[in-house]
Parts: sequence; structure tokens; C-alpha cells
Amino acid sequence: MSRIGKLPISIPSGVNVDFKDNVVTVKGPKGELSQKVDPSIKVKVEDGQITFEVDENSPVNYKQKNAFHGLYRSLVNNMVVGVSEGYKKVLELVGVGYRVSNKGNLIEFALGYTHPIFIELPKEVKVETKSERNQNPLLILESCDKQLIGLICAKIRSFRKPEPYKGKGILFQGEVIRRKSGKSASAK
Repeated sequence: MSRIGKLPISIPSGVNVDFKDNVVTVKGPKGELSQKVDPSIKVKVEDGQITFEVDENSPVNYKQKNAFHGLYRSLVNNMVVGVSEGYKKVLELVGVGYRVSNKGNLIEFALGYTHPIFIELPKEVKVETKSERNQNPLLILESCDKQLIGLICAKIRSFRKPEPYKGKGILFQGEVIRRKSGKSASAK
């Protein structure tokens, strides 16, 4: 049995959880999410809690069932937190001349390339940009879907990965880059 899979998920007020045909659907004030669950995992929604159990009679091997047990518990927990509280990621653009602006869900980046980079976000993600004098530009992303917001952040960071020599790139706010010294003068 998975240690994480054994933990029950408490359902906050205002959140509705439904399990039908191996699909868990979670509805809340921030949105609606659904996740297909492997048939080797039994899901029970009762008394304001969601519990997950391994089906011992399924043909899936023992290690795989235990892995699924923890996986689906974590995925459903992320969904419950997402529809009740939501997820927020703040990206900081560190570099001379790096800028970001948005019009609705279309984001425009100026990252030192010869051309601007445009990316259109899905409607489930809310975006906000902040540019203040003598401060690094900020990109604030909010969504109820943790997987989607993580995927978008990874895509945006791939435009200018943080580099250890000058510390430039697209970073999460508060992220610390371990700096390298670069070339050192040779001793004679």
C-alpha cells in the first residue's frame, strides 16, 4: 500500500466530487476538472472525504497498483485544492531589456532575440503582467489546473533558461540561481 494513497482527502465546502465510470469530476468555485482513474484503484466519496483503495483482484502487477494508488490520490488532491483555492505562479524576467506584456491571453515577450515571442494561453489560465521602474518585469499566472499551469511555466521558461554565469533568464519569483565564477586568470 502506498503511504500517500492511504491518506483521505477532505472535501472543502462549496466543492462537489462525483465518481462515475472510472472518472473523478471535481466542481468548485474556481472551475471544474476531471481525471480518469485506472480500474485497479477503487474511489469512495463519503462523509465529506475521498478515499482510495487498491483492487486486489485486478490483473495489474503489485508494484504498479501501489504506484497508481499514490498517483491518483495526489492528482485528485491537486484537483480539489485547485477548484477551491486555485494555483498561482509568478515568473520574473531577469535581464537587460527583457519585457513582457499581454492583451487578454496573448502574451508578448521581448527576450533579447531579433523578434518578439508570442504565446497564446488557454482560457482556463488568467494572466497578468507587471512592469515597474527599476524592477524586473513579472508575469503572474493563475489557474485551477496544476498540471496545465506547470506545463505553461515550463514552456515559458524554455524561451530563456536561467543561466549560472550572469544570472539572466526567466525565473520563478524567489528562485535562487547558483552562480559560477566563469574564466579565472591563469597563474604563471
